[in-house]
Amino acid sequence: MSAGTITPQDTAGPVGLDNCADEPIHIPGLVQPHGALLAFAPDGLLRAWSANVPELLGFTPVLGTPYDRLKFDSEVTAQLHDCLEELADTTATPTGIETQLNGYTFDCVVHGNGGRVIAEFELRHVAADELAAFALKAHAAIERLRRQKSIAALLRHAVDQIRAITGFDRVMAYRFRHDDSGDVVAESRRIDLKPLLEMRYPASDIPAQARRLYAINTLRLIADIGYAPVPVLGVAGDPPLDMSHAVLRSVSPIHVEYLQNMGVGASMSVSIVVNGKLWGLLACHHMAPLRVPYSVRMACDVVAQVLAAVVQSIDAKAHMALAEQAAAVRTHLIETLLHEDDVMSALERHAADLAGSLDADALVFAQQGKVTTHGDIGGDLAAAIVASLPPDGEEMLQRCDRKQWPSELQERIGPWVGMLALHFDPATAGWLLAMRKEQVETVRWAGKPEKLLKTGPLGHRLSPRGSFEEWVESVHDKAVPWDDARQLVAEQLLGEMHRASMARHAEVERARMQLLAMLGHDLRDPLQSISMAATVLQHGAQPQKLGQRIERSSGRMQRLISQVLDMSRLDSGLGLTMRKVEVDLSKMVDDLLDETRMAHPGSNYQADIAPGVTGSADPDRMAQVISNLLSNARHHGAGGHPILVSLRAEDGRVVLEVRNEGAAIAPELAAQLFNPFKRMALQSTSNRTGMGLGLYIAEKVVQGHGGTIEYRHEDPHVVFRVAFPLRPAG
Repeated sequence: MSAGTITPQDTAGPVGLDNCADEPIHIPGLVQPHGALLAFAPDGLLRAWSANVPELLGFTPVLGTPYDRLKFDSEVTAQLHDCLEELADTTATPTGIETQLNGYTFDCVVHGNGGRVIAEFELRHVAADELAAFALKAHAAIERLRRQKSIAALLRHAVDQIRAITGFDRVMAYRFRHDDSGDVVAESRRIDLKPLLEMRYPASDIPAQARRLYAINTLRLIADIGYAPVPVLGVAGDPPLDMSHAVLRSVSPIHVEYLQNMGVGASMSVSIVVNGKLWGLLACHHMAPLRVPYSVRMACDVVAQVLAAVVQSIDAKAHMALAEQAAAVRTHLIETLLHEDDVMSALERHAADLAGSLDADALVFAQQGKVTTHGDIGGDLAAAIVASLPPDGEEMLQRCDRKQWPSELQERIGPWVGMLALHFDPATAGWLLAMRKEQVETVRWAGKPEKLLKTGPLGHRLSPRGSFEEWVESVHDKAVPWDDARQLVAEQLLGEMHRASMARHAEVERARMQLLAMLGHDLRDPLQSISMAATVLQHGAQPQKLGQRIERSSGRMQRLISQVLDMSRLDSGLGLTMRKVEVDLSKMVDDLLDETRMAHPGSNYQADIAPGVTGSADPDRMAQVISNLLSNARHHGAGGHPILVSLRAEDGRVVLEVRNEGAAIAPELAAQLFNPFKRMALQSTSNRTGMGLGLYIAEKVVQGHGGTIEYRHEDPHVVFRVAFPLRPAG
């Protein structure tokens, strides 16, 4: 079989960025000339070689020659043997050894990939004692890097140390953004070179296939940008040789032209890979050709690995701190949600902490058509944004570009182009929106970002930018996306809020069923009483007594229905309506006591009412509170003992107390005293018609007046105390 050049097919196609993205840079069929390459099949027979093997290695390759019959020393032969055995199971990782051949000293790098074992012989021009000095510098660099506490300081030290080890004119730390563009965040350079610090490079400078190679082959050297590539020879019908791990692999002509545009004579890149992802690069440039020995490059690779480990450690500590802070916010919020009747009120109470946890400029809360905001976003805009959200679909929705918004909102949203929406309760249209403003910034591009259309080394297609003068551009209409750590915080928050909503719905459903059961039972008695009275009237009985019975029964029904309606308003989040006016509270209590004495002549009410106590209150609602407390005292008080009622003004507040003799309420019942749907009549057979809503509604009324209602036991009395301001604040 005759040997031929192994090169990839160049397919003509339309001009575009895809020309760069689709270039098969891992199978160029070419190597750089400062070394020679041999490729062996899994059976150990020679299958391909670079055209400069006779010149550098001193023998003429013959296709099919076994590896152990070539002029290698025993260490190289042993390394090839081990690599061939390893190749049977997996990709064989590169291993470098020193060897002499044809009067030259080489760094021999052996590795396996794609069904081939490759041996690369890279010429060494530096003496062994000089390499020892490089090793000492690398060790010192690693120790310095490990001591850094911030990523900024870490990268500043890294570029200084890599430049000291290698001698490059410029070393830059290049950190990638979410959109794969990157910024020069640290730089060490020769004093006469123009600084590139804080310049940004577009994502198209490193196409996807190049990023893949940077991740799997973490160090690449171009010793001389002006080199003439050497072809790889072999069997013409064989597939192109995969050089993903090769140290001599020839680079893309587009990349060569790119570096020439920058005036670079030699280049080296060292990948910073964090959690398996290309996080950044150490980009090294020299204005003249520069050969960096393999062992020195490996030392730089180790420095980059240490750097990546420190970055990962710093990031992990930051993520841990964020997770702990977010967990604390989440715990406090869920505790409030489980005990607070008003979900919106609970969210507003924790809004500042939620905004910090989600790294948001503003928050929007929505439920059952009600919308509230935290931050400087307008209420009308917030309502329009909520209305634009899909009722079904994803539970977490992110928008970070004005173009992602509905067309009718794109102008109206103004700077609020970033949104992370959490649909925490679909049943009630419950949304929590974290909002971010657009990131209006001035970007200092390293040259105009677009590539230029011209006839380049690969023909008529896009070529790299011809000028690296600073290109300033203002960027609008985009917000910084939520990173993985913040999205995890949002997902955990959403999950906890889901569970709280489900618990709330289950509780409401149980309460609703209990309410219906109670209502059906409690309405039965007065309806039966009215029915019996009507039957007796038909038989000519005295109408006066029967009329009084009908009036009392219908009054009980009205009270029950009124409580149910109030409960319904509270349950739906509407709240109780309050119409406050100036009220003579002393007269109100006197009148209510007179009505109660007439309705229940067997009860003993004793009053201590200060005259002339007036204040701002809703008279109907406050009468509802007082009547409920008087009724409770009558039902639950010890028979034959007076009920004591007092009213006074104290420090700008109205204080009403109702006392009756009785045993202390058990602690477990006292804790639920102001909750709905409990029967205090369980302690007394005299209140069989109570629904357990009276004290719950009374508390809401008093809270609506800015006050409190409390229970205590002062032996032998059960005491209920109501206090609220005489005048509203302000």
